[in-house]
Amino acid sequence: MLKSKTTQTLSNRIISKRRKLINICYFLMAFVVISCGNESNSKANATKEELSTTDTETTESTAKKTILFFGDSITAGYGLDDTNDAFPGVIQAKIDSLGLDYEVVNSGLSGETTAGGKSRIEWILNQEFDIFVLELGANDGLRGVALSETRVNLQAIIDAVKAKNPDTKIILAGMQLPPNMGQEYTAEFKTIFSDLAAKNNLALIPFILEDVGGIKELNQSDGIHPTVEGHKIVAENVWEVLATVINSES
Repeated sequence: MLKSKTTQTLSNRIISKRRKLINICYFLMAFVVISCGNESNSKANATKEELSTTDTETTESTAKKTILFFGDSITAGYGLDDTNDAFPGVIQAKIDSLGLDYEVVNSGLSGETTAGGKSRIEWILNQEFDIFVLELGANDGLRGVALSETRVNLQAIIDAVKAKNPDTKIILAGMQLPPNMGQEYTAEFKTIFSDLAAKNNLALIPFILEDVGGIKELNQSDGIHPTVEGHKIVAENVWEVLATVINSES
């Protein structure tokens, strides 16, 4: 009888320990499941935050508008050690300092004529832009190209831009020639830009090299292309008109 009671007591203790062990196992399993769930939720939340950040960055990136400068060596920054010192780069720095959502694209090509620009414009139109600054004609004048040809070529470029996107704002940069090209030729050359601006309802920079052209200290040794300091003044000439166009888009 004593032996039977002892056996029963041992049996009960074993059962009790097993139950405790099973309860501990259930607790550990539950803890692991909860932990995994929290980790999954954390990863999911982190992924959502990353996607949200990416979407925000993409939106900010696509929100920027584009200003494209289409011109010759003046736009390209001929002779400068750093093309960012050319007036389009100076304008980009100004835009950034003002916190404006515009990106400048420099599409200047040294030696470009209006005929060259006319041939190149279709390729340029493959990209999107909101403001188009046309700075061509100086090389035509220096080479004595027929004024009627310069006028027709500039009009063709303007027409191509308007046809691609009628909402694009076009700014025409006026140019003047040195007097040694002949008074009659230089006088008529100057009127090409004001005439085209009036005809097409464009914003006009009267003379892009105002306060720079003919001033030795502001030009390189060739007497034609602006120095870094010269480009800063050119940028101000351009900005005076460009700022008005930007404000009209706001």
